Amino acid sequence: MPPKSKPSFTIPTLSLAEGGEYAAVLQERLHALNDLALTLKHVHWNVVGPHFIGVHEMIDPQVDAVREMVDEVAERIATLGTAPVGTPGALVAARGWEDYSIGRADSIAHLGALDLVYDNFIADYRKAATAVEGDPVSNDLLIGHLHQLELFHWFIRAHLESAGGKLSDAGADTEKEAAQAAETVADKGGVGITEVAAV
Repeated sequence: MPPKSKPSFTIPTLSLAEGGEYAAVLQERLHALNDLALTLKHVHWNVVGPHFIGVHEMIDPQVDAVREMVDEVAERIATLGTAPVGTPGALVAARGWEDYSIGRADSIAHLGALDLVYDNFIADYRKAATAVEGDPVSNDLLIGHLHQLELFHWFIRAHLESAGGKLSDAGADTEKEAAQAAETVADKGGVGITEVAAV
């Protein structure tokens, strides 16, 4: 977590210490959102294969939405009385995760890796929403973002899910493992090709 700075002003009903604490939580999310927007754009540019256009076009609206979230979080940090930091060097210095590890690859490989990216991203975002519960506006902002992020995650997972509800990348611990698992299942004819959903 970035160091908490005590602002010289904050929003009514919050102490300066609380304003600084909530701004620090939001600063972490700002870094993560900037990174996610870049990762999604990277996927948009590097996806190939027979499902290229569907995935290529599915990713761009996610990029646009995440960029909107970046702006909303940065403005909330400023409203809390702290200066938002959006520089690349600050992001790299503060982050606790590695760069996205998949380059040019088949669409299903990227979707497998993105499933893991979204899984971890959403888990951290939910923790942040809980951490700012003392500020209902910041909490509401993050919960609104979660609604969109979880929807995007479902879009990704729908490509990896069998009719029986199994994910082709289940159990993968790294992006490369998730990508490989998704590709392996796709190469065998699809996720659970013999499965039929129960009605």
